[in-house]
Amino acid sequence: MVRRILEDIRAIKERDPAARNALEILLFYPGMHAVWAHRLNHWLWQKRLRFLARFLAHIVRFLTGVEIHPGAKLGRRVTIDHGMGVVIGETAEIGNDVHIYSGVVLGGVSTEKKRHPTVEDGVVIGAGAILLGPIRVGKGARIGAGAVVREDVPPGAIVLAPSPRVVLKPELAEKLPPAELPFTGLGI
Repeated sequence: MVRRILEDIRAIKERDPAARNALEILLFYPGMHAVWAHRLNHWLWQKRLRFLARFLAHIVRFLTGVEIHPGAKLGRRVTIDHGMGVVIGETAEIGNDVHIYSGVVLGGVSTEKKRHPTVEDGVVIGAGAILLGPIRVGKGARIGAGAVVREDVPPGAIVLAPSPRVVLKPELAEKLPPAELPFTGLGI
């Protein structure tokens, strides 16, 4: 157990330039606390102590802002950076060396047995990304911040969210002088 915690601390130090030392990570990284607690909760889940596992997961969510269902399977060196709002569903499977940022959801869209994503080794999932359904994200893929993914992602692929754009209702655009418009050529 101690070896795995040290492995996780090294992984955070490699991935997060703000991580200064092991003590800081041990004390002040709620994403790591959630992963470490999940290991216990998952063990309880497998031993069919499901109510206790869910109860403890609920407390961890309250303390860290990270919700990991005890049934989810997490690999080694999974790191959650700025974890607030991360949700990982019951049938999600996450490989080794996966890095997850804040607000990521690995959610289900059906009542099927396997209803959450499978994330292979070495994947990075950007802040606010939402992965839905029993999809597979291939090894080494990168999911950009704010992306909504409902289809399989091939290994090594990069998925980006649609480009943001400012849209003004015509009646508002007409009232603004041209200098105050965010940019011209909206075509509205």
